[in-house]
Amino acid sequence: MNLILDALKGILMGIANIIPGVSGGTMAVSLGVYDKLIGAVSNIFHDFRKSLRTLLPLLIGMGVGIIGFTYIIEYLLSNHPFPTCLAFTGLILGGLPYLWSAYTLSMRTRRRPRRSRASLVTPLTAFLFLFFAAAVIAMALASTDSQGLTAFTPDSKTLIILFFIGIIAAATMIIPGVSGSLVLMILGYYYGILNTIKSFMQALLALDMDAVLHNAAILIPFGIGVVLGVFLISKLIEYLFHNHAGPTYSAILGLIVASPAAILINTGALSQITMPGIVIGCAAFLICTVLTYKLGE
Repeated sequence: MNLILDALKGILMGIANIIPGVSGGTMAVSLGVYDKLIGAVSNIFHDFRKSLRTLLPLLIGMGVGIIGFTYIIEYLLSNHPFPTCLAFTGLILGGLPYLWSAYTLSMRTRRRPRRSRASLVTPLTAFLFLFFAAAVIAMALASTDSQGLTAFTPDSKTLIILFFIGIIAAATMIIPGVSGSLVLMILGYYYGILNTIKSFMQALLALDMDAVLHNAAILIPFGIGVVLGVFLISKLIEYLFHNHAGPTYSAILGLIVASPAAILINTGALSQITMPGIVIGCAAFLICTVLTYKLGE
């Protein structure tokens, strides 16, 4: 049963990772699997079997979410952007109670002088919250409407660039509140990667091996960069959680609270509001909020 639940959570994380403005890391926090995910990645060489048991259902789910929902998400954002954005806002905000509990616990148990009372908010945590919330909004405002690169040629220069783009994408995907897809869009590689994944799947279904190999040659260096980026950033985040938990949770809270605004800004959903969309969107928001809250318990 736990494996099925983890696979379902992985699907939601995978879907989140392909939506500009939505953070897969945020979804992992909201679903209550972030610490487990970071720990498994960081300790994969020390306890391979245990880490694999933790990661496998999540990774399978993420693969299903990314590949299976690429077309669905593209349709929903093109035709029903406002309800879709509210649904993802619910998925994100539904995990705030879990994250707030973790933050307050870290602040109450931190080391402090005897007889001093624990304060839930300090100048440092307030600054980090506001700074990272502003960073998410600024990143969303910095994105453009241009689709950027839509196709790649698998030459050596492109493959090297895609390797480093994969590292950047992975690092941003795993940080809660930071959208890897949005970063790719700002860098001009979002639509190229998305189109390559779609072309790969179409070629695979059509058994067009030349096209499969062509697209695989592009995706493999990007994928290697993603794996390396996830491992490196996981080590950093694990260190921050162990040594600076309160400030780290504060920064993550700022990233997450600002995420819904980034989603609405980036998708242009606010310019396409209709009365049916408001009704459907509010219902989707409530359902998704409850779903994330229950999954994160």
